[in-house]
Amino acid sequence: MDAPISSSRSIDIELYRELLAVDSTSGKERDLALLLARRLPQGSSCQARLMEVGDGTLNLQLSWGTPRVYFCTHLDTVPPYIAPEFEPAPGGDIKVKGRGSCDAKGQIMAMYSACRELEREGLSGFALLLLAGEETGSHGAKAYARSQPGGEWVIVGEPTGNKMVAASKGTKAFDITITGQSCHSGYPEQGVSAIELFVDFVNQLRATRFPVDPVTGTTTYNLGRLASDNPQNVLSDKVRFRLYWRTTQASDALVTATVEGMAGERVHIEALGGDTPMSYATLEGFDTTIAAFGSDAPRLSNFKHRALCGPGSILVAHRPGECVMLSEIAQARDQYVRMFKQIIAAQ
Repeated sequence: MDAPISSSRSIDIELYRELLAVDSTSGKERDLALLLARRLPQGSSCQARLMEVGDGTLNLQLSWGTPRVYFCTHLDTVPPYIAPEFEPAPGGDIKVKGRGSCDAKGQIMAMYSACRELEREGLSGFALLLLAGEETGSHGAKAYARSQPGGEWVIVGEPTGNKMVAASKGTKAFDITITGQSCHSGYPEQGVSAIELFVDFVNQLRATRFPVDPVTGTTTYNLGRLASDNPQNVLSDKVRFRLYWRTTQASDALVTATVEGMAGERVHIEALGGDTPMSYATLEGFDTTIAAFGSDAPRLSNFKHRALCGPGSILVAHRPGECVMLSEIAQARDQYVRMFKQIIAAQ
């Protein structure tokens, strides 16, 4: 393995702090794109290009020459905003806390640092692509795939423990409305409780078995946006919720067929689509893993080779205690430099 280019102390901590200080929770990331378009080209030969997504947000591309390899991650973070903290850690390391510290402003720092290192070595032919709206449906990635030519290679940054993802689960989303008939709760026989129908629906889900995929494992689901506005003394006449799946190669089509088969007179199901399970490009000499989370990578269909790798743990992303070690950012930077050189050498 190549020796580290430099220690974690060479990561621009003040720039990192500046990024983390911006509230770029989904829908607010435009200000971060504008800041980075001004800030990142300083002292660099790169060309910055802002692109409207169409929903008020912006994508940003920084290019060093004609890109052959794109480093790509996202600008938005999940709410709520959490202010950054930098804490000393054993061995001279620094623990970085706050929203986006690993998902995905840590990715931005690692990839930008890699680009600057490649520039210092006199290399070109790469870009840093920062996309809006990943956390709410990959709107920036979809807009980029529609309007831009793409290229040969894109390396997408997500918290993967600095391992290259060989395969990831897919997603499927459904909006479901269950309709009952309200009545006085003292006389439930006079109506139909949508809550009881909801319980029946969930029990049917829990009893359903899907095949275990040899690569990506089991199929899982989660319920969100659950709402029923009935008073406590009135039977519910309506329950609404979002059903969200993590699917495998073995279950992807079966999940859709199963859920749509649960529709009925009182159960309305609207399929919202999603991503199919994916296999990704990996490179020799890098550790690999399997991911159960989504990313922009499936939407970047205008690239021939798609890879997924970045610093930090997905297990702390989206949580109040989100954090990453600065040494992980430095390791990611060094890996991205190696990836670029390995890809270019093979072309």
